[in-house]
Amino acid sequence: MLQLTNVGKAYGPPTQPVPVLKDVSFSISRGTFCALVGPSGSGKSTLLNIVGLLDKPDAGQVVLDGVAVDYGSAQQAARLRNAMLGFVFQSFQLLPRLSAWQNVALPLLYRGIPRDRRRAAAIAMLERVGLAERSHHRPTELSGGQRQRVALARALIGEPSLILADEPTGSLDSVTAIEVMELLRHLNRSLNVTILMVTHDRDLAAQCDRQIEFLDGRIVSDRLSLAAATPMSA
Repeated sequence: MLQLTNVGKAYGPPTQPVPVLKDVSFSISRGTFCALVGPSGSGKSTLLNIVGLLDKPDAGQVVLDGVAVDYGSAQQAARLRNAMLGFVFQSFQLLPRLSAWQNVALPLLYRGIPRDRRRAAAIAMLERVGLAERSHHRPTELSGGQRQRVALARALIGEPSLILADEPTGSLDSVTAIEVMELLRHLNRSLNVTILMVTHDRDLAAQCDRQIEFLDGRIVSDRLSLAAATPMSA
């Protein structure tokens, strides 16, 4: 589903580049829930941006569902993002003037889907994440956990192959964070959607199928989680 080969990335002037990713290689099978863990500055968020086609590597190759990414083609990047990727952010990234269903329906708007079909699909997805009754509420009328559920519904509405989640529980209290993780796990299993999640919380990472740990731009550990097969509890 996802394969990275010798991916490298540096920032700064060419005369004094600062390496952020160093020769990173791994692959993820379809349906896997994988956590990227490591301290701040270890390169995990940069890697997520590269996989999400929001940044380009200086070296190496990324393959998404059998398609080698051409980072020089803005057209291919836009097509792959719209067809294959869903994004979930720590700060939710919801548009404040739009209702919950309108936020969820945005990816379908970009695909040219008619309004009635967008609305029906968005409300159905909000029902899947337990928020159908809040479909007409704006983000300011929702709790943090509810806003993240709206963001999850938006990420899933286009039926992506891969969800990229950057600290999706970072702005939530511990109880709500567990609820969001339980929902992510449920959606991962019921929809067979692949999830690549950046998190600093090792307890939450342990609930994923796999944990890839970064330090100073390199993978230092790649292991399966024994706890992944068991339900989470508070």
